[in-house]
Amino acid sequence: MTERVDQKVTVSGPIDAFDRRIIDVLRAEGRISVTELARRVGLSKTPCQVRLRRLIDGGYILGFRAIVDPARLGLDHVAFTEVKLSDTREAALEEFRRAVLRIPEVEECHMIASSFDYLLKVRTADIRRYREVLGERISSLPHVANTSTFVAMETIRDPGV
Repeated sequence: MTERVDQKVTVSGPIDAFDRRIIDVLRAEGRISVTELARRVGLSKTPCQVRLRRLIDGGYILGFRAIVDPARLGLDHVAFTEVKLSDTREAALEEFRRAVLRIPEVEECHMIASSFDYLLKVRTADIRRYREVLGERISSLPHVANTSTFVAMETIRDPGV
């Protein structure tokens, strides 16, 4: 069984303690009813709904999603791919960013301050499928000079799962 350590939100800006509590509750239970959410944060239903709408409209809450078990879906192979680009001028970076978004197997893409430029988290069914994605999709991205792969042998904590 995976132990989950809840993190409290520390957002600065025009939100108060009630807003922070709403965010904390929703991070743990995104499908909670507004009535139950209001009860847990100490508000009545209507003010809670108003605050929730303001948090969504203000971009503090970006959306709601189902957390799935990748292994049950046959997607339990995780690889991290370092990508070094041949050109790091802004136009090349933007071209790479747009193209990487079109690869559904890439779950995460981070620009890194290191000896390489981007770190990708790639989820596939198995090493064979990863090799296809790497060879046919990632290596073909604009301005990719070289890649290096690290295969996850065990996942201890993955907040996306």
